[in-house]
Amino acid sequence: MVDRIALEVQSAQKTFGGLVAVDAMSFQLAEHQILGLIGPNGSGKTTMMNLISGALRPNAGKIRLFGANIERASAYRIARMGIARTFQIVRMLESMSILENVMAGGVFGHARRWGSELESHARMVIEKVGLGGDVMAPVGTLTYIDQKRVELARALASDPKILLLDEWLAGLTPTELKVGIDLVSKMRADGRTIIIVEHVMDAIRSLCDNCVVMNGGQKIAEGSPNDVLADHEVIRAYLGDAGA
Repeated sequence: MVDRIALEVQSAQKTFGGLVAVDAMSFQLAEHQILGLIGPNGSGKTTMMNLISGALRPNAGKIRLFGANIERASAYRIARMGIARTFQIVRMLESMSILENVMAGGVFGHARRWGSELESHARMVIEKVGLGGDVMAPVGTLTYIDQKRVELARALASDPKILLLDEWLAGLTPTELKVGIDLVSKMRADGRTIIIVEHVMDAIRSLCDNCVVMNGGQKIAEGSPNDVLADHEVIRAYLGDAGA
């Protein structure tokens, strides 16, 4: 059976004054697959993620979540429709505990829960991301990777239809990186639908079904990880003419 199209981006454009940050971007994401959104720094990847999550609105184009147009919807409505995300810089609710941070995702996201059901679900998600110990500990006491785990658990707490991971693996040590890749791989095995922005090519190769490569706000390549990473224009974008 062919997986449904979970997300469709059609001719999306975002400008900031005279700067075209995203230019006529089009791609599709099938349900239960991981799509890698890659490209050099400043290529427009995070802007594209912001358009999908509703943090920004496109100047033109369409974005559809299981066929429903979302390009004009606010961020909180898109979250309730089933899109959750993490950020390049980890964002914690500093005054709250680990458990409270994760429970917040269950309240404000897609599959909203309350009371004891929410707490039980949050504890399960915390366990699933590999964060044991005292769930009532303040998040300020956590290591960097454990803060990332909390942010991931908070996104998962609403059981999103699509999860956006914006450089979630960035800043990890080699050992932590392996743990992080294994964790995303387990989410894929659970049937999660994911878009991942990442510079760690080992992660892209091992996790992604397909990749979209951006440069200068435009799509310059699309296909399997091995195919796009061998593409002449992709190599040129990352390394310049000398590397190509």
